[in-house]
Amino acid sequence: MIWMIISGLIVGLLLGFVMQRTRFCLAGGFRDMYVQKSNKMFYALLIAISVQSIGLLILTSLGLLTVPSHTFPVIGTVIGSFVFGIGIVLAGGCATGTYYRAGEGLIGSWIALILYALTSAITKTGILSPVLNFINKPTNVNASMSETLHIPHWILIVILAIITIYFVTKTLRKPKVAVPKLKQKYTGLRHYLFEKRYHPFAAAIAVGLIALLAWPMSSSTGRNHGLGITTPSSNIVNFLISGNTKFVDWGVLLVIGIFLGSYIAAKGSKEFKWRLPDKKTIRNSALGGAFMGFGASVAGGCSIGNGLVETATMSWQGWIALGSMIIGVWFMSYFIFVKPMKQLQKSTTKQPKTTLQQHTQTT
Repeated sequence: MIWMIISGLIVGLLLGFVMQRTRFCLAGGFRDMYVQKSNKMFYALLIAISVQSIGLLILTSLGLLTVPSHTFPVIGTVIGSFVFGIGIVLAGGCATGTYYRAGEGLIGSWIALILYALTSAITKTGILSPVLNFINKPTNVNASMSETLHIPHWILIVILAIITIYFVTKTLRKPKVAVPKLKQKYTGLRHYLFEKRYHPFAAAIAVGLIALLAWPMSSSTGRNHGLGITTPSSNIVNFLISGNTKFVDWGVLLVIGIFLGSYIAAKGSKEFKWRLPDKKTIRNSALGGAFMGFGASVAGGCSIGNGLVETATMSWQGWIALGSMIIGVWFMSYFIFVKPMKQLQKSTTKQPKTTLQQHTQTT
């Protein structure tokens, strides 16, 4: 029990600290692919997946770890991940992003986080569980890409690594844009921990290593899996309602650790501040959290559980979920960002014509 608490908190603290300090947020990355035509954060995700995938291959080859085989619901994964993608745009952050931004003092993220945990509990074990079962029951298939494609697992990992190296190298070769730097305030370890800004690719390596570390840490407590956010969030709600300690597992300590790690990082870098959002942000945060909780529960994972962990195991569930999630983000980003920008551009281009017409009529 003590080891469960220590190991879960250790991994969570590391993940929360690194994500807060490096601003590693998949929601923003997926959004920027569409809105700003920037794939940098998506390539960073590929790095994290590749690092974890290579590490898992080594651990399983040495017999130190076993990645369990399983089936997954195709329709539920597609629908749930799409809904989750919509939710993270409204909430302003993915599952881990919501945790670490709550640790910074953002009230909007607290609202999204509460609705996320509550809705996931309602969907998994409450009144919405029949809906989950109805969507997921008919389409369970083998999740292993290696088995269904009849390709050795290690070859799939090599292909992923080659693709990742290609895009990362191509990105790093692009001309760098000079960004003004703030004057350095700290020196030594304090500077590197709480002040220095890190490239997304460096952050991705750290996230991938932490995700890999989660596997043996979690397995040592009887939970044979990697990082996971949705089920632990649901378990927190179930524990608070029932008082049953069976819900307090390694995953629960993990998400608590993410929050604490983010809080420590934010306080150390002087970025912690209680921030109350406006009414529109409160509404979007609540809706986003609810969409996230329902979507991730139906899909069997969030941007971390599916998008980072299942993808690293070369699971169809992970890659299908990742694609559906990105489409959901793009869908909602159109209404939140792209459409308003187009309307603004139209209004600004029409304004000079109106002024010119008025001038002509006057003269």
